[in-house]
Amino acid sequence: MALMITDECINCDVCEPECPNGAIYQGEEIYEIDPNLCTECVGHFSNPQCQDVCPVSCIPFNPDVRETQEQLMDKYIRITQVA
Repeated sequence: MALMITDECINCDVCEPECPNGAIYQGEEIYEIDPNLCTECVGHFSNPQCQDVCPVSCIPFNPDVRETQEQLMDKYIRITQVA
């Protein structure tokens, strides 16, 4: 499953540069995560980097976007392929 940012976000800007897939972006009020680009850092790191650096722990797993490790790896391969 992809990650999501809750409204506890304080817009501290530390998560966005940590995302290896560019899935995190500034939304209208808080940072948001594009579930089509989020692989939970599968293929890059052993655990989600945004969760590691978030000072308020506002980046849980998104219960509406459930994916297996295999699906996350397939997404990683798809979005990192050089055209």
